[in-house]
Order: sequence, then structure tokens, then C-alpha cells
Amino acid sequence: MKLQTKLIIISCSLIFLVIAILAVIFQNMFEDTMKSQIGERALSVSYAVSNNPLVIDAFERDDPSKSIQPYAEKIRKKTGAHYIVVGNKEGVRYSHPIKERIGKKMVGGDNQKALSGEPSITEATGSLGPAVRGKSPIRNNDGEIIGLVSVGFLTDQIKEDIWPYKLKIIIIGTITLLLGTLGSVLIAKGVKRATHGLEPKEIGLLYKEKSAILEAIREGVIAVNREGEITLVNHTALQMLEIGSENLIGKNVLRAIPNTRLLDVIASGQNEFDEQMKLGNTKVIANRIPILDNHDQVIGAVATFRNRDELYRLNEELAQVKSYSEGLRAQTHEFSNKLYLISGLIQLGSYQEAQDIITKESNVHQYFTQFIMDQISDPYIGGLLIGKFNRSNELRVAFTIDSASQLKDIPDSMDRQLLVTIIGNLVDNAMDAVLESRTHEPIVKISLSDFGEQLIMEVEDNGEGIPENIANMLYKKGFSTKGQDRGYGLFLIKQAVEVLNGQIFYERTKADTTLFTVIIPKE
Repeated sequence: MKLQTKLIIISCSLIFLVIAILAVIFQNMFEDTMKSQIGERALSVSYAVSNNPLVIDAFERDDPSKSIQPYAEKIRKKTGAHYIVVGNKEGVRYSHPIKERIGKKMVGGDNQKALSGEPSITEATGSLGPAVRGKSPIRNNDGEIIGLVSVGFLTDQIKEDIWPYKLKIIIIGTITLLLGTLGSVLIAKGVKRATHGLEPKEIGLLYKEKSAILEAIREGVIAVNREGEITLVNHTALQMLEIGSENLIGKNVLRAIPNTRLLDVIASGQNEFDEQMKLGNTKVIANRIPILDNHDQVIGAVATFRNRDELYRLNEELAQVKSYSEGLRAQTHEFSNKLYLISGLIQLGSYQEAQDIITKESNVHQYFTQFIMDQISDPYIGGLLIGKFNRSNELRVAFTIDSASQLKDIPDSMDRQLLVTIIGNLVDNAMDAVLESRTHEPIVKISLSDFGEQLIMEVEDNGEGIPENIANMLYKKGFSTKGQDRGYGLFLIKQAVEVLNGQIFYERTKADTTLFTVIIPKE
């Protein structure tokens, strides 16, 4: 049976049971109240009749019923009682609605209290049927009990009088049951909508799958609600925080991660990707995403953390492979053209010209490669520069490196991948700039220095430069004048420079070139 059907059946059954019990209780309470009120009414009438001098004096006469019967009937009709019976100590009737029963004994067996001097309210079966009766003793002028008065209201008539009220209770109960059933259906549909139509078993399976996935992935995951309380954390995140098995669920995220930006993401509702931060003693790359409900309201946020060293190690391997492949591709393309040229010269018999080209190309590549090997100690940066050199030859861009450049004294603690990011993106941006400006002699120059207490990297190009109206937006992520899916180069450069506690500047030189300078302290 589906969850929605179960909810409807259970809630409707519960509502029906509650309403039925309450209806019975209310009906019984109302009936008891009515009988109590009628009993008090009957007792009041009996008391009034028993104290009437006419009734008391009639007991001294030879035929008491002659004066008592008319009086009793008169009072009965005025009060609405079904009968008023006046009897002597032996229970012989002096009045009765049915005259033929006058002189006969009263029935019901409930006269004892009244004859003992105590008024009473009873429910007994008399000659006219079951009734609620009020009985009072009749005393003579000397205070002696000489008889009693019994005033009765038939139970059947009381039930008939109560029935309209019972009917109202039944109608109200039925309406309440219908409304409850409608509410149950709406609640069941709401639950189904909230659970996306999943059954309890499916929800349980999804929970187990989620738990297994969270523990299987190598990224740390932490989720918080709108108040910043942790609702989910996996084992990897606990390891990064060096907390162990401590239970963080329900605790404020600031207690575990004082420098977290999850609360800012909840406030702004904006995604944050690839942000660097420190999680415990581990440097990580963080992604933060707000959690939205069906009405696009932020109800929490989730953050994932990946060890930065692992990512950089993979990036270094990828960058190296990419650099080598790019260099080989460019070199293959360039040398293919050169081979065609040499082949043509040989076919034409221009052997000296062919020899000059071979010597020139050999000297240029040999000199650049040898310079890199001598002056650049880091193989990743060296491989990057060789790849950019070959790429520039393919694009017909003059790529030169300052002869005084040197990059050997790089601290072991400094992240090489960040330096590769800075140099690679600066050179790419420079090449894009000179190619877009369509200058007759596109030139890109690079200078590297490790003298003193700083690393200095300069990249200069003779492109058109940076317009002043966009200068303050250069380092904004996604901003670019080159179209969509661009604008990440300078953002990554700026981010890498900030991680290394460095600075970046750019200027338009007197030689009408654009110069970017990056200064990074060795300490």
C-alpha cells in the first residue's frame, strides 16, 4: 500500500474514532444534564404542591381527592409535568392524570426517602412508564409527615425533546469528519509532494545511498541550515578539520570553521567556486552553493573541500603534459613548414640558402633551450616557456626572454603551480593582445628575476593596451572583452598572487607597450 493511501486511511480512521467518542460523550453529557435539570424542576413543583395549605387541609377531610385532584391537574398543565400524584403515608393516590387510578397505590418503589422527610429526585418506572420524578413530603401543621407529592416527566418524552440536539451533534460530527477527511487528503498530497512521490522504502534507500556516497568521495562535505547549524558532515571533512569522530551535527558552523563563508553565501544566495582557504591545518579549494526551496528561498548552504596539494599535483602533471604536447604540436607544425622550404630550395639547387636556414633554425632553438636550462631551475616553468616559445613561432609572434633573466632561487615552500599559473596566463594574454591589435611586428617580451628578497616577473607586449574605462574590472572573474566563456586568466593570476602575498601592477610604457609586473616576496 502506498504512503499516501496509508496516511489517508490512518488519519481518517483516527478522526472518525475521536469524533464518534466525543459525539457519544457529548450526547450522554447533554442527556444527563437535561435529566438533572428536569429532575430539579420536578422537585421544585413537588415542593410547592406539598407546602400548599389547600393540599394539607384536604388530608383532614373525608375525601381528600375531591379538592386535591383539580388543583394537581391545574398545576400539572401549567408546569408541563406528565403527572402530579399526591398520596398518603400508605402510598394511596389522591390525585392522578387518569382518574380511574385514584385510590390505588403508587408504584415505583421510590417513596421511602420522601416519607422519611427527605426530598428526592429519582428515575423509576411508574404506572405511566419510566420517568424522572421529584418527590417531597407533606407535613401537617404539627410537622408530622402525612403524605407525599410525586411529580414526574416521562423518559420517552425527554428523549424526544433531546433528539433535535442529538441530531445537531451528529450533523456537526459528520461535517467535522468530512472536513477531517479532506484535510487528511491534502496532508497526504503535501507529504507526497514534499517527498517527491517517493515511498518510505525508497527514501530509506536514498538515505543509505547518500551516506555511502558521502563517505566514498574524497572531497570534504559540510551542509548547514539557514541558522548556520551543521546538518551534514562527512568523514573526509572531519579528517581535514582534525576533529576525529566528534559529532558536529546541530552545532554552529563557526565553532568548527571560524573562517567559513557559508553564512555569507546564505545571506547573498550567490555561488562561490574554486576559492582557496585553510581548513584546520589543510589548505583546500572550496566550493560553496546555497540550498534553495521550491520558492527559490535560501534555506541553507553546502560546501565541498578538496585538498589543494592533491589538486595542484594533478594540475602540475596536466600542465606539464599540456605544455609538452602544445610545444611538440607547434614545433611539428613549424618544422614541417621549414622542411617544405628546405626541400624546395634543394630541388631548385639553392644549397647554400638551405644550409643557412638549417643553421639559423638550429641556433635559435638551441640557444633558447640552452638558456632556459641554464637560467630556469624549475622544470615546470622551463617547460612552460619552451612551449610558449614554440607556440609563438607558430603564431608568428616574436617571443623573447630578457638575457638577464634568472629564476633559480625559488624557496622550497613556494607553490610552483601558482608561478606556472601566473607566467602562463600573462604570456597568453599578451599574445592574445598583440594578435588582436594586428600590429605588423607583434612582440611579447618576458623578464624573470630572483635577485634580492623578491621574485619579479614582467611580461610586455606591443598590443593596443587596456582601455581606461575597464581598468578597474580587469581582475573580476568572468569579465572579458573577448566574448563568452572568457575572463578567467587575470582572475586566476590575481588569485594566485594574493595566495603568495604578492602584488601585480600594469602600466602603459613610454614605448607604447603594456607591461604587467608581478612581485612576490620569497618569505
